[in-house]
Order: sequence, then structure tokens, then C-alpha cells
Amino acid sequence: MTSQRTRARMVERLREQGVRDERVLGAMGAVPRHLFVEEALASRAYEDTALPIGFGQTISQPYVVARMIEALIEQKIAKKILEVGTGCGYQAAVLAHIFEEVSSIERIKALLERARANLLGLRLANLRLAHGDGYAGLEKAAPFDAILIAAAARRVPEALLRQLSPGGRMILPLHAPNGGAQRRVLVERSGRGFIESELDAVRFVPLEAGKA
Repeated sequence: MTSQRTRARMVERLREQGVRDERVLGAMGAVPRHLFVEEALASRAYEDTALPIGFGQTISQPYVVARMIEALIEQKIAKKILEVGTGCGYQAAVLAHIFEEVSSIERIKALLERARANLLGLRLANLRLAHGDGYAGLEKAAPFDAILIAAAARRVPEALLRQLSPGGRMILPLHAPNGGAQRRVLVERSGRGFIESELDAVRFVPLEAGKA
């Protein structure tokens, strides 16, 4: 259940589900997802489902990871990205196969240390992890060509807008103002400001402020 063949079947399923970007499909096929979940769940690692990773957090289903990244890099050369919400480190590893430079920030220190351990054997020299408040971003490494937020925010964080390069793109789940379903939103920075596009309904854990 953790073989390269199993991973290849996951990639073919993503292709059937409409994921088209070969960079994304190649990265999803390259990262061993079973290394990022508890051993008891390893046999389910390549199912198209979210799985618990502790601390009230989850590893997103493969389709959601692939679609978020595909929407973010559409027709763009992938260079420098900030991921908000490292979690177990899986999505950061996928991003490191696509982007030249990846920074990932996590507010829960114990979870960040687990992600470091998960990633250690993959030797991804272009990936840097940081402990911090996702709403504040990572000013010292800014600006970013892309920002991917892996938890649902109440609003688009102002600090992250400032850290987005001109022409850059940010994708995030947002809570609906009336308490309805979360929606996936793409924010693009143009010369005249920010353009926001609503994509589809999603369900993510909430983006919390501060460090833990």
C-alpha cells in the first residue's frame, strides 16, 4: 500500500479527476505521502481523503492539495512561495518539487518538529521551515511570488497581501461572512491593487492567530 505503484495509481486518479498540470502530477507522484501520517494510517495514505495528524489538524486529501497548487501556479513559472500551515510537512514537500524556493510557517511548535522529522530523509535543500504566526507571514523572507494558506481564515491577512510580489498569486480558504460554507479564493496582485476570484467550496481547519 506504500509502493511506487500505489502512488502512480493516485496520480492517475488525480488525472481522471481533472488535474492537468504535469508539474503538479509529477510532484504528487514523487512524494511518499505515507511517511507523513501515523504508521497505523499508512495503508490509507493514498486514498483521496483527509487524515488526522494530531493537534486537531489534518493532512488534506490529495485532490485538494493538487487543485490548490494547480490553481496557484496556472501559466506561471514557479519560483518563490510561502506556505502558511506546515502541518505534517506533506504539502511543503510537494511544493519543493515545483518551486525553486519554499518557506513554510507553522504556529504549533510540536507539529513543526514532527514535520521536520518527516522531511528529514527527503533532503529537500530548497525548503525552509519556521515557527510563527501565519497571519503575520514571514516578513524576513518576503516578497513571495505565491502564497498558499492551508487553513481557513476569517479574512485575507493584510500582512500576507503586503508580502505578495507584484504579479503574485495567493490562494486560501475563506469563511463565508454569514457563517456559510468555506470557499477557495484566489487573490492576484496587479499594478492597480488586488483582484479576488472565488473558486469553489472547500472545508479546512481554521487558521488560528499566534503561536503555540
